[in-house]
Formats: sequence, C-alpha cells, structure tokens
Amino acid sequence: MKDTYAVRVPITVVLAEDNALLRHGLARLIDSSADLELVGAAADLPGCLALVEEHGPDVVVTDIRMPPDGSDEGIRFAATLRDTSPQVGVVVLSQHADPAYALALLERGSDRRAYLLKDRVSNRAELLAAIRAVAGGGSMIDPKIVEGLVAARARADNSPLNQLTPREHEVLAEIAQGKSNAAIGETLFLTKRAVEKHINSIFLKLGLADSEDVSKRVKAALLLLADEAGGTAAGSHPNT
Repeated sequence: MKDTYAVRVPITVVLAEDNALLRHGLARLIDSSADLELVGAAADLPGCLALVEEHGPDVVVTDIRMPPDGSDEGIRFAATLRDTSPQVGVVVLSQHADPAYALALLERGSDRRAYLLKDRVSNRAELLAAIRAVAGGGSMIDPKIVEGLVAARARADNSPLNQLTPREHEVLAEIAQGKSNAAIGETLFLTKRAVEKHINSIFLKLGLADSEDVSKRVKAALLLLADEAGGTAAGSHPNT
C-alpha cells in the first residue's frame, strides 16, 4: 500500500450526485462520521466546480455521470483536479464495472483516487474507507473491477498471469485494492511472511520486481492486467 500522509481532521468533503435521493443518503452517511465534514453537495458538474473553488475540500465524492452531458464528467473532473488541485482526493462512484473507466481514472497516477461501484455504496465502511484513503494520499479500486481485469487479462494468449498460482491471483487482487500486507494476511488467513513471499513472486513473474514505489507497482499491475482486455488500450477513455 502506498504510504499515506498526515490527514487533518475533520476531512472536508464535497459531494456531487444528480440523483436527489442518493445524494441525500450519501450526505447523511458522510455527516454521520465524526472525522468527516460535508461542506457542500451539488447536483451537476458546474455546481461541484463552484463548491470545490469555494471550500477547497480534502476530498470530492462524485458520480461518474452528471449533468450537463451525462457521460464521464466524474473521470474528466478528476483529471482536471490533477492540474488545478493535486492535493484533493477523488472518489468516483459508478454503475459501470467496465475496467476502462477505472483505468482512465488512474491514467495519471493512482494516488488520491478511488473507484467504487454504486451497488456497493450501501457498505458504509467501504465508502468511508475510500474517502479516508484518498485523503491520506492512497487509493482504492472496487474488487469487482479488479476481478474483471484479472479475468480479461488471464484469457489473453501468453498472459503473464497464467504463470501465477491460484493463491497468487488472490493476493494480486488484494494488492490492487490497495490493501496493506497485514490486511491481505487477515483476509486470506496468511502469515506476514507468506504474504511477502507471494508478493515477491507475483511481481517477479509480472516483471515489476525492480520498482520500489508500491503505488507505481499497483498501477503497473492494473495496466498490465488490462492490456488488450476487451480490446481496450490501457489509459484510453471508454465510449459512453
């Protein structure tokens, strides 16, 4: 997992969601956490931009599709923030399990970025964990996206993933979610030493052993997994 930075408390959050019912529910969820503070909620991209400019939040939680275009505003907005406000974390919420959307979000780096599917937002702990992760400089990818990347890449001819054992596949999926070695061990019931051994083997087989930056290694793994997946080039923006 990428090393996190010191996070000020409360973590200030701007919410952007065009569905009024979901926006209200998310707002209540965010406000219910003592270490988070919702400083504004918008129903469209212009409103979100205005709130970010006004409040300078630590994190923006945004729908992937918003008015005025209803395409991939959330992804494009996250890309814009890389230039204008790189310190702001972004949690993108989407109904789409297409890995290409997540890859577009990570195109310029995985730090301070999270991609969650809306059907999992009912898991209060997962959403709050994503907000805290990006506020601290980390990242989080929905497990379903990781599964899709792994499955698609594994079907490709001569895939380096075919060299991985079933257990290494499981560990790789956990790594790509941004979990620490300790968290992986708890999930898969492995010792710390066993986790480290599997991780070393994975990155050796995937040709990533020489990279020292963990977040770059996770990003590289995701890009490698998605290469040629469904005919979508890594870093390309999906059609909507």
